[in-house]
Amino acid sequence: MSQKTVTITDNATGKSVDFPIREATHGPAVIDIKNLYKEMGYFTYDPGFTSTASCRSDITYIGGDQGELWYRGYPIDQLAEQSSFLEVAYLLLHGELPNKRELDTFNRAITHHTMVNESLKNFFNGFHYNAHPMAMLTGVVGSLSAFYHDTVDVNDPHNRMLCAYRIFAKMPTISAAAFKHMLGEPFVYPQNRLSYCGNLLNMLFSRPSEEFEINPVAERALDQLLILHADHEQNASTSTIRLTGSTGTNPFAAVAAGCAALWGPAHGGANEAVLNMLEEIGDVKQVPRYIDKAKDKDDPFRLMGFGHRVYKHYDPRASIIRKTCHEVLDELGIYNDPQLELAMRLEEIALADDYFVERKLYPNVDFYSGIIYRALGIPTEFFTVMFAIGRAPGWLAQWMELVTDPEQRIGRPRQLYAGPSKRDYVPLHRRSG
Repeated sequence: MSQKTVTITDNATGKSVDFPIREATHGPAVIDIKNLYKEMGYFTYDPGFTSTASCRSDITYIGGDQGELWYRGYPIDQLAEQSSFLEVAYLLLHGELPNKRELDTFNRAITHHTMVNESLKNFFNGFHYNAHPMAMLTGVVGSLSAFYHDTVDVNDPHNRMLCAYRIFAKMPTISAAAFKHMLGEPFVYPQNRLSYCGNLLNMLFSRPSEEFEINPVAERALDQLLILHADHEQNASTSTIRLTGSTGTNPFAAVAAGCAALWGPAHGGANEAVLNMLEEIGDVKQVPRYIDKAKDKDDPFRLMGFGHRVYKHYDPRASIIRKTCHEVLDELGIYNDPQLELAMRLEEIALADDYFVERKLYPNVDFYSGIIYRALGIPTEFFTVMFAIGRAPGWLAQWMELVTDPEQRIGRPRQLYAGPSKRDYVPLHRRSG
């Protein structure tokens, strides 16, 4: 810990207290205020925790002002262009990139755990055919704890990693089963000969009645998308998993809670919101009118998929996936989809219009991921499930870091109470009205 301190003075009493500063490897330092209430009788007020560091982490660094994103110190562009999702998952879970032997062992272990218990499939029969796939994913992931309760010991390193492998391996299988349930088609079993993303595509789109050939461009695009979504520091779903995990609950329940948080349109549903926006615009001829609406601060319309709350410059993930997006569209020959035509027109305007350039409202990763998923034939309501598959290794790495951190305690945020003062109970017959 740094020897630097910050002095906080209560102007009402004149009392001053020094609080230590904890330096970060990169990014802003933090003021350690855990003794603030003890010393001064105050809590801090920070809605949304936007100025509060809730934990210490070695996993992901975001430099919002510089447009940087690192996993374990590795820049996202290097990983997305040179690595594989499986290799990145190993990096997040184990802290270092694997050598050839370690990656092969990891691949075999994940492949070994892709199957789900046959009785787990019965859970899907309890969902209506048009249930939202995130409802199915959240429920079924949580139910895994009923199948592996005898091997869930959060204090045992081997059991922790075994749980992490199981969740990571089974996310595509469960997700694809939810997809097939939506379509009323038979579930497809995982194939050990296929890659992680090849397996996912096969379980999503193959049918017993015909051969399915995996397009290598689509497979690589999906692999890259999952890399870009693998972790993103202390976002809402990750913080949910950490808060849930701080109670000592099993990782299946914690990840299910993360899925529920990811479901929100302000979080994992952002790429789904992009497609909904394109549907609202309707026609490429309407783009100028909607651009004007977006510029009008009094108009409620907002361009979804442009700009980012964290990145004050260009979203580094967007610059990577933009190229892949165009490669996918060219490879699949999709030129007559009105929504994709709309998206490309919006992209063209946003990259050239002074209004968007000056405000750094560039297309973000959600914009391009929505386009790619649509081009691959994935329905809009399934986008968030794809996001969850990608985010799984980051969630699990964050959970394991949480349960091994000696400084972490059960999460217990405080509040600024603004309700009534103490009052006495009034019997029902004496209440007016």
